[in-house]
Amino acid sequence: MTKADIVEKIMTGTGLTKRDSAEIMEALFSIMKSTLEQGENLKISGFGSFVVKQKNDRKGRNPQTGETITIASRRIVTFKPSTILRNAINCEQAKG
Repeated sequence: MTKADIVEKIMTGTGLTKRDSAEIMEALFSIMKSTLEQGENLKISGFGSFVVKQKNDRKGRNPQTGETITIASRRIVTFKPSTILRNAINCEQAKG
């Protein structure tokens, strides 16, 4: 599913124009992005949680040369689905 598909679903579900639907979607993504950029976790009830984690420096290897390198520390985002979402996904697979 793409952003355009999401806009279409918002549009048909709400009766809003395509432009308004796109603005709502972009506003939502902007809020989510800025929240995660600030290092805050994001929990959406019934959907799941986006958690910002810090990864430390670690040793790695360049596969082409075999040279040992240090992979810099960085922040990553992980997603943990809620029980409701996990159950919905598994029920759909069981029906299919």
